[in-house]
Amino acid sequence: MTKSWTAQMLDGLQLGSTNQAPVLDADQARPMSPELDVWDAWPLADAGGQPVAWKGGELWFALSVPRSEDPEQRHHLARIHHFHRIGDTFQHVGSTFPDGFTPGAREWSGSARLVEGNVTMFFTAAGERGDTQLSYKQRLFSSSTTWLDGDAPFSQWSIPEEIFTADGEVYRPADQNEGEPGKIKAFRDPAHYRDAGGNDFVLFTGSSASKPGAHDGVIGLAAAIEGGGYRLSAPLIDASGVNNELERPHIVEHAGRLYLFWSTQRGVFAPGVEAPTGLYGATAETLAGPWDLLNGSGLVVANPAECPTQAYSWWVLPDLTVASFIDYWGPEDRSSSELHTRRARFGGTFAPFLQIALEGNRSQLVHGG
Repeated sequence: MTKSWTAQMLDGLQLGSTNQAPVLDADQARPMSPELDVWDAWPLADAGGQPVAWKGGELWFALSVPRSEDPEQRHHLARIHHFHRIGDTFQHVGSTFPDGFTPGAREWSGSARLVEGNVTMFFTAAGERGDTQLSYKQRLFSSSTTWLDGDAPFSQWSIPEEIFTADGEVYRPADQNEGEPGKIKAFRDPAHYRDAGGNDFVLFTGSSASKPGAHDGVIGLAAAIEGGGYRLSAPLIDASGVNNELERPHIVEHAGRLYLFWSTQRGVFAPGVEAPTGLYGATAETLAGPWDLLNGSGLVVANPAECPTQAYSWWVLPDLTVASFIDYWGPEDRSSSELHTRRARFGGTFAPFLQIALEGNRSQLVHGG
């Protein structure tokens, strides 16, 4: 059952200690590497979503690029890299796929699962390999490898296979040759979910084909078919008329309920809808719903009002800790152009983990920073 996320649900939304992240300082925003910008991140997890133990810590993946003067160019060069997490620190290990191996010009976000000794990476191929001009075409792929559980964690990856395609009836194809962040259509961010019965699903960020418009974001769903492949299902959340991008959706099971989380930015809400950049969510007893927006509005964690762009791309773990990356955290310098201040203001590193609590259809920020 699809849940409509309406503008009325966001009326009267207020920020406070239960939903507003603490302000980050310069020490917290120091890059984890002088060579890399890092953003959207996810762990290698087991079938239930629990991060896998590796070398006294965990193995994580994140979109990464060499640091440059303009951080906004990272979206056009993104590759998946992997990192060794121990506590609150991350050490860069290397590029996950060989150069030229995946079918896109860039690699965008996804998820990773370890099941019966095999690692499967679900990811977004953006553009086409060999493109001479930038495009925003998005396709969903998976590739698998044997888990070696050593200093080199993977064997050779299998040839990437397209998981499923947009049908043009429920989900719009994301095949634009031109566009800009926040305004392009979406078919990306595949996140694997396995229910209690062992059935496999993939959630994704999509755009509505039945209600096309400037703001037609949905959270899509596809179910695995016996014998192979996936079948598209109705969206879980439909934000048509309200929001253009419900990014990086994923499900966490907690206290006998399902919790669906996604990230979105203040700039992709429709005109007249006032809501912050943040982590949003909904809950249901089963995947079929009905879904109930958390806290009435959906908002779980927002950036602080005085630093509205300091973090993004939240990922909730089964223990209800929350990962994200540091985005444009620094104070604005109105004496210079936005382009010239981007490098100084952009974090491009892993943010301190937050902690939330969940009870029924309510959430609250417990601590962070």
